[in-house]
Amino acid sequence: MKKTLLIISSDHTGHGHKSITESLCESVKTQNEVKIHVVDGFLLGKHLLLKIGKSYGPITRNSENLWKLIWKLSALKPSLVDNFIEKLIKDNFLKTIAEIKPDIILSVHPNFNGSILNILEKQNITIPFITLIADLVNIYPLWADSRANYIISPTFEAQNKCIEFGIPDEKIKVSGFPVRSRFFLKNYNQRKFYKEERSLNCLIMSGGEGVGNMKKIADNLLNHFDCTVKIVAGKNEKLKTNLERSLKTQYGDRVEIYGYTQNIQDLMLSSDIAFTRGSPNVMFEAIASNTPLIITGALPGQEEDNPAFAENFNLGVVCKNPKEIKDTVSKLLENDGEKLNEIKNCQRNFINANAAEDILKFILKVGETSNEEAKVKLS
Repeated sequence: MKKTLLIISSDHTGHGHKSITESLCESVKTQNEVKIHVVDGFLLGKHLLLKIGKSYGPITRNSENLWKLIWKLSALKPSLVDNFIEKLIKDNFLKTIAEIKPDIILSVHPNFNGSILNILEKQNITIPFITLIADLVNIYPLWADSRANYIISPTFEAQNKCIEFGIPDEKIKVSGFPVRSRFFLKNYNQRKFYKEERSLNCLIMSGGEGVGNMKKIADNLLNHFDCTVKIVAGKNEKLKTNLERSLKTQYGDRVEIYGYTQNIQDLMLSSDIAFTRGSPNVMFEAIASNTPLIITGALPGQEEDNPAFAENFNLGVVCKNPKEIKDTVSKLLENDGEKLNEIKNCQRNFINANAAEDILKFILKVGETSNEEAKVKLS
């Protein structure tokens, strides 16, 4: 019997939650027994909650210190956040499940785990609830609610954090990070190793919100290397305009500036190196496309240990100071790109190309098990 899966996601707090959701929806093609409905959790809370969700971009673009304060304060007392959001989404959430009649609920955003579990508990609704963590190491306490049937973790590091927060090990499933299929090559032999005699193709990006020292990084690359540079400014239109004004006149065709783009995989697949902040979604899309990473920074809170994570697994290197870009790139290119090519090999061995499909299979299995348990109780 076909199962109905309700996914609670977000279109307004970066692009990672949406990308994860899209990767799961793609996997439906191989899992005919499931129908997926996606709901933006912030829309369930009408105007006030939507306004809060939309503030993520401006805050992370303009004030990392403010974001750090918000992250730390809300992590001190997760129940306050849960109770606040519960009141805002309750009516619309109950209407949603009455209309959709889901067999399973999956949350891919931390703000809607405890809040939805509160509603289900108080209304005596017994729909299996699963959380899919969208961070790698420093996970929010809101991800870890022991009332969930299962918590799916992309890494063992996030699993360990869940255990620290009191989640029983048997409730945690480690899956790998789900990435949309278009970032994967069918054959890695299509991805050539770097050779010193050719020009270097560089991609500079910083998540969907476009933050970071993109101009300084581009200047250092274009002044010291035989290279072309493509820059993705994301939703940050002001940044895009400033970069076009300052870089195009100086470097001409050696630099290209993009805004928000749906074809980021094409830019990654044509690049030798991707310069990015430690956004988990962007990092794993680069790894899937076999593009070595230079991580230039990370948001405080949920991203702060992601650069070290990448270095630990030799998926990339960290360079937070734009003045050190020349030395960092030079070391990667030494000996015919030996270090750069080592990173490529490590990425190929690290990535789980089937993570999204594995996650969907696990969710359906939980749904089947819960259905069987319900039948036993009724009999």
